[in-house]
Amino acid sequence: MYQQNGLSGFSNMPTVVKNLLIINALCFFAHYVLVQTGKADINHILGLYYPESKLFKPYQILTHVFMHGDFWHLFFNMFSLWMFGSKLESYWGPKRFFIYYFVTAFGAAALYLGINAIEINKIKSAIEVFAQNPDYDSFYLLIQKDNLYANASQIADFLAAWNLDKTNPLYVNDAKQIAQMMLESKMSVPVVGASGAVFGLLLGFGLLFPNTELLIMFIPVPVKAKYVVIGLGLWELYSGLRNNPADNIAHFAHLGGMLFGYILIKYWNQTNRRSMY
Repeated sequence: MYQQNGLSGFSNMPTVVKNLLIINALCFFAHYVLVQTGKADINHILGLYYPESKLFKPYQILTHVFMHGDFWHLFFNMFSLWMFGSKLESYWGPKRFFIYYFVTAFGAAALYLGINAIEINKIKSAIEVFAQNPDYDSFYLLIQKDNLYANASQIADFLAAWNLDKTNPLYVNDAKQIAQMMLESKMSVPVVGASGAVFGLLLGFGLLFPNTELLIMFIPVPVKAKYVVIGLGLWELYSGLRNNPADNIAHFAHLGGMLFGYILIKYWNQTNRRSMY
């Protein structure tokens, strides 16, 4: 889509996109060096935790946007930032693009944390029910609130042992500790990456340039941007609702970036009656 070569191409890149690429690359390099030398995993320091977690710090709302789990996570996000962000910054200008990028990034985090809050409150309610009647049956209902634990072999072994001796009070004490561990674990998983903002950029590109044809991996024909946006949005919604325990992708953060991007563009468009579709 773009033809840029060498240093001249990089120097001519839009200002905000260029600086975001540099910052993200430097953060990943720092993360890689510190992990390889055994000094620290800064993803666990700068990643965003649930606000009730003991590991949560306010600065993580910003810093998590610049951290990435691995090279491919960084590569695909930065490639998308360059491809779609460059076009949007050239269209909007650096100030409006900067605002859009971080509104979608923070919007992604807001929706992600909101969905997490719903799931965590379900676990809390189940823990309260268990506390009122701490027996095998109420504990079994509790672990169903978190499929990750329901499928864990050690929990299955614990349930099997307790089922054979349901009146043993020692199992109740162990179950209370497991229940608290479940809650703390749910709140102590950090989210990292610019994916929410990137999905916001894709949404913006699809709205502003809907008929631009894109080449998609494994699809032999070009696909218009508006169809790519719709397809990805539906896939993220399906994946988020499916809630596969083995899936470590924050699908609702992606949807949050798209949602807040749509709202912001519609708000801006109130004073610009030119159609974007």
